[in-house]
Amino acid sequence: MRHRALGAVIGSAVGDALGAPFEFGPAGQYSERFPAPVLGGIGEMTGGGGFGWAPGEFTDDTQMAVVQAMSILADDGIADNGIDGADLFERFRTWAYDASDVGNQTRAVLGSREPWHRAAEEHFRRHPDRAGNGALMRATPTAVRFARASATETVEAAFTTAGITHGGPHAGWGTALFHLMVRASLTGGDPFDALADALDTLPDDQHRYRDMLAPDWSPHDPGRAGAELPNGTVWGCLAEAVWAVRSTSTFADAITTTIDLGGDTDTVAAVAGGLAGAIHGIAGIPSRWATYVHGHVTTPDGATTYRLADLQELTLRLLGHRVALDTAPGEACGPTEIAPGLHAADLTAAAGVPTDWAVMSFCRVGDRFDAHPVRRLAYLVDTERAEPDLEQVVADAVDTIDAFLAEGRPTVVHCHHGASRTGLILRAWLMRQHGWDATIATEHLAERWPRLSQWNERFDHFLHTTWTQRTEIR
Repeated sequence: MRHRALGAVIGSAVGDALGAPFEFGPAGQYSERFPAPVLGGIGEMTGGGGFGWAPGEFTDDTQMAVVQAMSILADDGIADNGIDGADLFERFRTWAYDASDVGNQTRAVLGSREPWHRAAEEHFRRHPDRAGNGALMRATPTAVRFARASATETVEAAFTTAGITHGGPHAGWGTALFHLMVRASLTGGDPFDALADALDTLPDDQHRYRDMLAPDWSPHDPGRAGAELPNGTVWGCLAEAVWAVRSTSTFADAITTTIDLGGDTDTVAAVAGGLAGAIHGIAGIPSRWATYVHGHVTTPDGATTYRLADLQELTLRLLGHRVALDTAPGEACGPTEIAPGLHAADLTAAAGVPTDWAVMSFCRVGDRFDAHPVRRLAYLVDTERAEPDLEQVVADAVDTIDAFLAEGRPTVVHCHHGASRTGLILRAWLMRQHGWDATIATEHLAERWPRLSQWNERFDHFLHTTWTQRTEIR
């Protein structure tokens, strides 16, 4: 479950940040700017947009998701469903005070003089035609938190959190349907089967969801149900996100397909990213996107910056897992050139390379490489426990090395000790680069890199089987 939960939370933030520069623009903007994947440099995380977002900076969608997660984690469990509505409302108000972007409906509710438990309901009573996507957009961390709960409990959590700012039942149901899909993905089920089952039980007045979440619905069909509804509504947002994920086979394709629909690109991509990440896991998210994701959130304790590692830690806390402490790095080893322009190192040595080098990290690094504009941080666990997406991580890394070297950029690959994970990536690169088998690649690297370790039999087995089949052997 862990790798899928991490994929959901980080995937939502990535979709938000990648979609932000294209917000409220026409369809096709993303493909026009990036007709092919940008594997080198900083990738496609260019920032910009109407609010001048920094490259990789997430927007109010993820900011509110983080605030909601922190409120749930702070609750003592006595409140309804483990969610303290009064605390969440006040945290949202604190956040909104200096947020650069707050949705119109959310701002109106948080700025009202009504008590927290009546503010959204009263707004809906006065404006029953409002159906924004502001509750759905922040739902991913809460869906992760309640993934182990019953279907009834996760639906109740959706309605409770959505109702803080969006009082209409459509907001609650849209969030609930999303919760159920994430729950199914994280617990080994099929999200679209879970969706179909849930749609069968919806009240009659929620027929729009049944129509717009049907398997044959497409945003490109001019006669589609809900054609008059923009993706800034909860119906249009969820429908486009589900369609994009259902009609693609990778996380990257789901997100770029979503953004190319135009309109409220950051929010729809945040929703699609949460669902796609839950399906494909954290390893399915391109490292060139995940590395740069970050944002600033104002809490009662002050402004806090959340980066990739912070989002990972937040996710583990939502799952109730222990957050591992960093171990002290050892004596520096490297950087050692193992091929023209390509170097091996441990964490200590890598931290000292020039800032014009590209750094590829496969361990926790803290803020050591913030001064390096071109870097990658990948999630790779050095255990013999099966990780289902090892091939995706390795392929992403090898493709990235090739892109950096093609740019003429010195590149260093490292993990904490420069041993097992570093050896896996460099051997995989040597195999594909030279057409060598795993044994020859291992012998070649061992002659040049004294830290190479083969303790992880899973890594060796992967190189001798899956990666060998993928790589053309001379």
